[in-house]
Amino acid sequence: MSLSAREHNVYMAKLAEQAERYDEMVEFVEKVSETDELSLEECNLLSVAYKNVIGARRASWRIISSIEQKEESRGNEDHVKVIKDYKAKIEAELTRICDGILKLLDSRLVRTGKRLLRVL
Repeated sequence: MSLSAREHNVYMAKLAEQAERYDEMVEFVEKVSETDELSLEECNLLSVAYKNVIGARRASWRIISSIEQKEESRGNEDHVKVIKDYKAKIEAELTRICDGILKLLDSRLVRTGKRLLRVL
């Protein structure tokens, strides 16, 4: 018995979750959302994926910010510049990820949810 593309992507999202590969989990669940409305389980997979992807970047940002403050207090301006550049990279990743989920919500999920509410 072979899996449909949707079933395959849901299964792969679950595998990615178990392997703690949340960026890939996001990709698989986004593929599922392209084909049809998400089930409750699939919505939960999407939530877990984005929560972990964002959470990891936020933790990185907090750590880098803490190091930046220490280097500033020591007067290590060369290090501070490198840290600021690195922090900007993390901030850009956070922005890209947040823009991605907002676009997904706006283009596919919220509209579908509104349609469902009108039917109910």
